[in-house]
Amino acid sequence: MSAIDDFLAMLAAERGAARNTLLAYGRDLQQAEEMLGSELAGATPAQLSKLGQGWSSLAPSTLARKVSALRQFFGFLVDEGEREDDPTHALPRPVTRRPLPKILTHEQVETLFARAEDEATSDRPEAVRLLAMLELLYGSGLRATELVSLPISAVPRDEPFLTVTGKGGQARLVPVSTRAKKALARWLALRPTGSPHLFPSRTGHLSRIRLYQMLKELAVRADLPPEKLSPHVLRHAFATHLLEGGADLRALQTLLGHADIATTQIYTHVDAARLVKLVNERHPLAHARRSD
Repeated sequence: MSAIDDFLAMLAAERGAARNTLLAYGRDLQQAEEMLGSELAGATPAQLSKLGQGWSSLAPSTLARKVSALRQFFGFLVDEGEREDDPTHALPRPVTRRPLPKILTHEQVETLFARAEDEATSDRPEAVRLLAMLELLYGSGLRATELVSLPISAVPRDEPFLTVTGKGGQARLVPVSTRAKKALARWLALRPTGSPHLFPSRTGHLSRIRLYQMLKELAVRADLPPEKLSPHVLRHAFATHLLEGGADLRALQTLLGHADIATTQIYTHVDAARLVKLVNERHPLAHARRSD
């Protein structure tokens, strides 16, 4: 598989990207590679600068999508250790409104966990493993890559924290809830031995794609729309629900492992949208207008 194919597979697995999004990103990256006349993964800042100049006549939304595709692609290469540098600083910076992330309601989260907990009562290893992973995705806000690649050494014996290596190789401490600790303890008692990974597979550790599939299958069994569930959606739900509960934005930035607080601020828009909806639905004048 090419680097572009690997990137698109990651988008599908970790972020639950829709088919049309994958097709659009795939076209953008292939076209960029054709314009360069060489492999995109090895592009230099000077090459990307010329590429951006060639796109100057495009509509702002189209330019933003192409630039986003490239930024995410090269970020992926850096995360995977395929490149040491990110050349996308040479690309233009189109100003567009960032879409709000998809999230789950509190009721949907409760339904999902109820199903996972019910299935785990049998102590079937696969069910207990899924419950532990679900607890860490929603309870600690881990990225899919961070979760599946966790070494067994990341699980502390006494402290309620995990040591997680995030984007750019940055390590951070992530709190683990009492619920998650109990689920992890159950999984550790059933986990196959002989692997350095917390969630091992035959060839190393569980893949992002398999995690994505497992969550979709769980959603179906819980009578939830499978297209609404992915590891990234659970991470968004973690952040949004914490903010709704009064979490500080700086604390949320630390928990999520964001290098720039501007990335975290998207969740203030999510919360603002919730408040607007609340006013429209619950304000006395809203009911008065309906009766009129």
